[in-house]
Amino acid sequence: MTFKFWKVEREASGLAWAILDCPGQSTNALSAAVMEELGTLLDQLDSTPPKGLIFKSGKTAGFIAGADIGEFSALDTAEKGRSLVARGWHLFNRLAALPYPTLALIRGHCLGGGLELSLACRYRIAVDEPGTRLGLPEVLLGIVPGWGGMLRLPQVAGPQVALDMMLTGKTVDGKKAARLGVVDLCVPPRIMEAAARGLVLSGQAPTRAKGIKGILNLPVLRGVVASGARKQVARKASREHYPAPYAIIELWEKHGGNALAAPELIDGLIASPTAANLLRVFHLQERLKGFGKESDFQIRHVHVIGAGVMGADIAAVCVQRGLTVTLQDQSLERIAAAISRLAPGLERRYRDKLQLRGAFDRLIPDVAGDGAVRADVVIEAIFEDLTAKRSLLASVEQRMRPDAVLGTNTSSLRIEDLRSVLERPSRLVGIHFFNPVPKMPLVEVVATEGCDDVMMARAFAFVRRIEKLPLPVNSAPGFLVNAVLAPYMLEAMRCVDEGVRSEIIDQCMRDFGMPLGPIELADTVGLDIAVAAGRQLAATADPPKCLLERVARGDLGRKTGRGFYTYVNGKAQKGEAGSAPEGLSQRLVSPIIHTTEAIVALGIVADADLADAGVIFGTGFAPFRGGPMQFSRSQNS
Repeated sequence: MTFKFWKVEREASGLAWAILDCPGQSTNALSAAVMEELGTLLDQLDSTPPKGLIFKSGKTAGFIAGADIGEFSALDTAEKGRSLVARGWHLFNRLAALPYPTLALIRGHCLGGGLELSLACRYRIAVDEPGTRLGLPEVLLGIVPGWGGMLRLPQVAGPQVALDMMLTGKTVDGKKAARLGVVDLCVPPRIMEAAARGLVLSGQAPTRAKGIKGILNLPVLRGVVASGARKQVARKASREHYPAPYAIIELWEKHGGNALAAPELIDGLIASPTAANLLRVFHLQERLKGFGKESDFQIRHVHVIGAGVMGADIAAVCVQRGLTVTLQDQSLERIAAAISRLAPGLERRYRDKLQLRGAFDRLIPDVAGDGAVRADVVIEAIFEDLTAKRSLLASVEQRMRPDAVLGTNTSSLRIEDLRSVLERPSRLVGIHFFNPVPKMPLVEVVATEGCDDVMMARAFAFVRRIEKLPLPVNSAPGFLVNAVLAPYMLEAMRCVDEGVRSEIIDQCMRDFGMPLGPIELADTVGLDIAVAAGRQLAATADPPKCLLERVARGDLGRKTGRGFYTYVNGKAQKGEAGSAPEGLSQRLVSPIIHTTEAIVALGIVADADLADAGVIFGTGFAPFRGGPMQFSRSQNS
């Protein structure tokens, strides 16, 4: 039989290979049609069973990215949701019960339904490559791994490892997957097929969690594990805002991971606004990933000017993505201090000594700035001074290749003012990172009138090359993210002037869903910077008195150890929050909504969806609310 999505290849030895290659798609996804065809494939093999069956991908981009997200988005009734869960649950149970051995050869991303298919196989091998990542990220979409992941991952890796992966949505590489027991082996590409043939015919028992990891799977102990997991989840998310992690815990504890045994939980998730908004956020993220996707610009070398916190972190992120980086500053001592600060993070990322050495070899001190001559991308990341930046940009332009990208990390200066000194002013692009660079996914790519479209496309390609999300914005004070944050933080400080305690304000907005309250955020940004940003971006009102008083005393926030809070070992010392005044959260969210609406109206961001994406990924605005524009629509509907 000829298949559209699958291809079956049989070897003389009796082995069979099931190769998934979804036509017209860059990645494989388990759509209803793919799953139906897999069932037919298994029917065909039942008539002449192979000695072993190996699943692999026909694509270089990865194994299986998961289920078809479009089908999740179309779940508008409880019946459709239950049907989708049942489809995968029964098919993968059938796969797990096959009388002949099965193996998943995982090369590249193996996520969601892809990992659930792999777990239904008797054996799993991961290929040791940078792109190999395994995980069950359904919780990030407000849903659960309903096709057997909640049953089988605890069986092979233990419930603590499995719950940690399922409740956070985080992924692991091939080597870590092998250490955790998620896969049997992690092998280099050159021996992957030989290793697969050997293991699938080995006759060895399937991997199962042993010792205490296995004992914790016993029904009598599940309640203890589940109780601890609930406490951990509760510290980060409420059941009201994020019901999916609580559903995962309950389904594992009480039903062994069988979502069909508690259909009311599935019904509730599908009907929840959280799932709808998180699916929306996923699509927004995919839209951001699309910028720069078509560029063929090859990036190998980045030159960063400025070894302060921001510049050094930009350099480190580039190094971690395999790029060579030359880091320039006025003295070797400044660069050395920056590298010393970055060293612990690199050591945590690269446990292998050879890989760690390779990372440090790619991070090159460059006092003279010679790297600018060879670089594909040059990023200026010095302090926010118009004269200093102009002088530097004019100087470095003379040394750069004509095809290289010239970027500035300015957060407050107009690109038009910076580029006026350049011989080719159209080449300057704003590439605005957020602090802390390693954790913040968004980068604003700033255009001006008459900018070079080729350079813009290359800037987008660079941001995607370092695995960040590029947001196109037009040049304006504060662009999008800072323009939204400034009035939000200032309004919070006006509440302090009115006698509302900082702890109450911050707790109120964390309850709303923000990762950090606006007062602690201001302390983190720096109160001196908050004053400057407020004067630039919210010049219609006087700065809050509480802010000016602290800046006058030199209490500038986290960096000085005291601001609105006192900091001990970098942690804010807070009192009890207490009850918030009625309407406080709405008052504080209003500046975010109104500023975002104004930015869209002015054309600084192209549309409301991009604005929502920028505010979510640039400020941490509660993802389950879908972004400020979406939240405003939901409030008015």
